[in-house]
Formats: sequence, structure tokens, C-alpha cells
Amino acid sequence: MVDHSRVNRLQNGWIQVKVPLPFALKWVNAYLVPSSEGWTVIDPGLRTEETTTYWTEILREFKICATDIKQIVLTHHHPDHYGMAGWFQELADGAPVYMSQVARDAAMRLWDEQETFSDELTEAFLQHGMDPSLKGDMLEHMRSFRERVSPHPELVNFIAVGSTIQMGDISWLAIGGEGHAPGHLSFYDSSSKQLICGDQVLPDISPNIGWMPGGDPNPLRAFLASLNNMSSLDVSTAYPGHRDPFTSFQSRIEQLLEHHEQRLVKMIELMGDDTVTAFELCERLFSNRLGSNAHQLRFALAETIAHLIELEQRKLIVREQANDRLTIKYVKAKAYK
Repeated sequence: MVDHSRVNRLQNGWIQVKVPLPFALKWVNAYLVPSSEGWTVIDPGLRTEETTTYWTEILREFKICATDIKQIVLTHHHPDHYGMAGWFQELADGAPVYMSQVARDAAMRLWDEQETFSDELTEAFLQHGMDPSLKGDMLEHMRSFRERVSPHPELVNFIAVGSTIQMGDISWLAIGGEGHAPGHLSFYDSSSKQLICGDQVLPDISPNIGWMPGGDPNPLRAFLASLNNMSSLDVSTAYPGHRDPFTSFQSRIEQLLEHHEQRLVKMIELMGDDTVTAFELCERLFSNRLGSNAHQLRFALAETIAHLIELEQRKLIVREQANDRLTIKYVKAKAYK
């Protein structure tokens, strides 16, 4: 039986499906968008036994046959959005998956069977001061996602920023956004003033802005720039990847911009006059919210590093190399003191 508290019929005829997650966020939004040709599935969620059963029940409940699914559209590569794309493609007899090429490349770099990213990220975290005793848990955590995004979709059509894609008998404009995920796409319809925003703008919570080796060298600056670019959109309703659809789009952007400025100030305060690693500062910033949870630590430490990089770019702190020439530490700039 479908838990109807996790399914909403929206006024525009869409179905919001709250796909369960085994993380603190609890669920991710997928959207079923009807058209005269069939259904579009947007961001179908993480692949687990629970979600495959859940989707089977959802499709049966709404009498959607596999052949009715004509395309799967992804806002970005994160496993809680991308994970079931290949499963849906197989279910729907090869229905195409649409995403940006940058996002597809990121998915394969992170979650392919031959990936080396798990080791690269763990080693980078160690360089930023992570306790070596956590190395095994972090590696296990990262590698656990491979099965949660399998199978990868085979037929992928790439969407370029500024191009359009048809969903629900509407031609949607692809809007680029960086910082949260490389190659993130949102989709905008100026006539109805609707925006499918993925995780770029979320109500109530801030999207994670995390640094990763080999990625954007300053993801926070890219994110803030993306928010400023999106602030010009006239949006009546935004459909986010987490939480519920919302209407206060412009004010939410202002709140997110202010949130990150406050976070930068807070980090400077927490540094005091100490020379600190990102891991030490992360513990001060997030304290008891981390515990021994590798999932939470990954997000928190990656976000801490991203903010430290922006502080360094603003010349408010200075990077120092420790005696072992491996550990990166930071200290307030003399001018700031």
C-alpha cells in the first residue's frame, strides 16, 4: 500500500513523490509530469530495495504503465536524484535519460565501478586534518553508493544551458547553476512562472556547498554567483528537490545569500587566534551534529573547506603548510587581526 502522506497531487496536475532516503533528509522529491505523449519522471531518487518496491507501488497506484514513461529528467548527478535513473530506463524499455554532460561525467567519476574518487576524497580529507581513524569509515561510506546508483543509464541525452526540453506539454528553459553540484540544471517556464529548481534553491534548508578534489576550485563563490543570476527569474511556484513546493523564491535567495555571509563570519570567529585545520574548524562549527556518522561528516567537512577557500580568496585568512608538508592549516590574515 502507498503511504499517501508521501504523495501529493499538485494543482498543475503533477504528482509529487517523496522517495524515502536512509539519511537525515528522510526523503527526496521526484515529480511525475503528465503530457499528451506520456509521463516524465524527474529525479527518481536513490536505488535501494525500499525505493524499488515503493516506485512499483506508486506506478500501480496511479495506473502508470512502464510504456507510459517517455523520459527521465535529472537536475544533477547526486545519488539521491540520479540513483534510480538506470532502473527506470530499463523499466520503461529504454526511455531516454536527460541531464547535462557535466553532471553525467561527474556521476561516472564518482560512482562508476572503476572510480578512484573515493580514495581521492578520503586522502584530501586527511590532508585537511581528518582523524586517520575515520579513514576506513569514509572509504566504506563513499563506495557504498555504487550499488545505489546501479545500473547507470545507458542512453543519455545531454541538455545544454540555454536550450529547452519538453515536459508536460511545456517547453522548459534549462538554467545552469553551480556550487551544489557541477552541471546542475534547473528548468524554467516564463509563461506559467514555474521553476523546477532541483537542489539549487531549497526552502527551509541550505543546499550543501561542498568542495571536492578535481572539482570547482571555489564552489561557494560559484554558488553565490548562480543565486544572483537566478534572482532575476520571475517565479510564482518553485519545485525543489527537498521539502515542498514554495512561492517565496526571491526572498529565499536573499536568505541563502545572507546565510553564507553569516557562515563566513562565524568561521572567522571560531578560528580565534588559532591555526586550525578544516577538520578542527568543522568540529567547532557543527559540534555534536557529527558524531561518528561518515555521511554527515563528508558533507560538513566538504562545506567547511569550501568556505575556507572563499575566506582565503577574500584574503581574510592565510593557508599554512604544516611541518610534514601534507597537512593544510589556516590562520587569520594579519590585516584582519
